[in-house]
Amino acid sequence: MPFALISFYSVVLFIHIAAVVLAFGVTFTYPLIFAVARKQYPRHVAFFHHIQSVIGQRMIAPIGGVILLAGIYLAIKGPYDFGDPWIGITLLILIVLLAAGGAYFSPRERRMGELAGRDIAAAPADGAVAFSPEYEALFRQVRTATLVGNALVLIAIFLMVTKPGT
Repeated sequence: MPFALISFYSVVLFIHIAAVVLAFGVTFTYPLIFAVARKQYPRHVAFFHHIQSVIGQRMIAPIGGVILLAGIYLAIKGPYDFGDPWIGITLLILIVLLAAGGAYFSPRERRMGELAGRDIAAAPADGAVAFSPEYEALFRQVRTATLVGNALVLIAIFLMVTKPGT
């Protein structure tokens, strides 16, 4: 297909999809990365939480803005209407995820990093790391929220692909 036949709308659609992959794709790897770190590299768990926080601030949040802007353009210029339920639901999911990133995940990831760092420092240099009950409780809470967030991403993708009601 000649480049002249590629519409601006298609380019924005590509940007929108690529931004979703870039922003949220990494969050699906967190459970696996954590499981490996916890089992084989427990002294690096604090670093993992630090990286989660940095990814949220430097990738997910700003790229989430690209997702939002591209999605608004697609809804305005495309054959869809803001009144279509799938558009409203996916917009709400994006807003919830981005708000949760700043208000929920970021402070808790920083706190988990602090707690893990404290527990690692308290462990004998050649001994096993015992994570505190405070860390374990916070980790379970954030893990559950992460799984819910990932489910919301998948629901949004499903709605955008199937466009129910149109």
